Amino acid sequence: MTLDSSYRIDDVFAKQKAFFQSGKTRDVGFRKAALSRLKQALLDNKEAVYAALEADLGKTPAVVDLAEIGEVVHEVDFALAHLDDWVKPESVATPDIIAPSDCYVTHEPFGVAYIIGPFNYPINLTFAPLVGALAGGNTCIIKPSENTPRTSAVIEKIVAGSFADEYVSVIQGAREENTQLLGLPFDMIFFTGSPGVGKVVMKAAAEHLTPVVLELGGKCPLIVLSDADLDQVVDQVMFGKFINSGQTCIAPDYLYVQESVKIPLLDKLVARIRESLAELGSTGKIVTTAQVDRLKNLLSESKGEVLIGGTADVDQRLFSATVVDRVDWSDSLMTAELFGPILPVLTFGKPEDAIRAINENHPKPLALYVFTKDRASAAPFIGNIQSGDAQVNGVMLHAFSPYLPFGGIGPSGMGEYHGYYSFLAFTHKKSVRFVP
Repeated sequence: MTLDSSYRIDDVFAKQKAFFQSGKTRDVGFRKAALSRLKQALLDNKEAVYAALEADLGKTPAVVDLAEIGEVVHEVDFALAHLDDWVKPESVATPDIIAPSDCYVTHEPFGVAYIIGPFNYPINLTFAPLVGALAGGNTCIIKPSENTPRTSAVIEKIVAGSFADEYVSVIQGAREENTQLLGLPFDMIFFTGSPGVGKVVMKAAAEHLTPVVLELGGKCPLIVLSDADLDQVVDQVMFGKFINSGQTCIAPDYLYVQESVKIPLLDKLVARIRESLAELGSTGKIVTTAQVDRLKNLLSESKGEVLIGGTADVDQRLFSATVVDRVDWSDSLMTAELFGPILPVLTFGKPEDAIRAINENHPKPLALYVFTKDRASAAPFIGNIQSGDAQVNGVMLHAFSPYLPFGGIGPSGMGEYHGYYSFLAFTHKKSVRFVP
């Protein structure tokens, strides 16, 4: 890191502190105008976003429209439609012991926020939190991922063309820049990434008692009961596991199947992969060559049986859609979140055995998926496995609803966002009592 970049970090932070103290960001009209500019700039730069994400991650325009640009636009539109209501003071009852008085709750912006963006959905997972920061009345410094350089450059272009440095600014860089930024007394930090780096962020935030939202990950199970619609399961695995080459924090990490339906399910799944994803590169690109090597090593160490896939091109950052049967909890593929297009398959007999095994081996995943035709059969899984979120007979699309909070628990994260919950994440609930 150069002296110039180090100076710029301190300079931008000081400017944002002063700008927040000016009170301009507290005006609701100012916030709405900022949100509208963000949306328009993103749409105006759509072609640049397409090109950058294709180069960095091999994403198609259809995937970008669905899971990157579209999600941010929906978040902006939702905030614009509801912000007037969100900022209104909430009247609450007054107990006799403090009567007569008028009590209410306001939502106060934190101040200068720091958003650390990830590589896997760099537009969505950088700008969606920014929507919450702006709606909440904060200023913001953004550090996009160094692993998606082309997309990070587009993020900087969008921000620089829409906001003054004193309001929203992008700092490019890697560990060194992030370390300097984390040393500053931010008023709120929002991080999306791995649990390991999440611990670093939380430790740094503790030095200033800065509140954090940590969107992490974990090994999300896809549980298939014996009465499940197997074609539906295959459809959802094809979408959830292999979109973006498995580099999705809420992707099904492993398939946990009741023994009686394993063979027919795997027959259907392997046939579908052979039909739709047999070509190397059809799932997109792995973010770096180092990550391809990591996946190759995990697969080579596995004692499971590769049913399909298992090929890679390190230089091109490609890894094929892969299914590995006969895996147990001690396998190399079950040590940590895979974050790639490898699907280990485990089996269970009784539902209570599956619940116990998940809680003992990989508790508190970011998402939990259960497939069954009987709603009552899903209830014990949802009720007895702690997870950030859960779905029955579907995967991932809960994250597309602005009405649902999205976030983890324990090692999969803390705090939540999306829609109103993004506004809450970037504001402090301030209790006020007025005595006549």
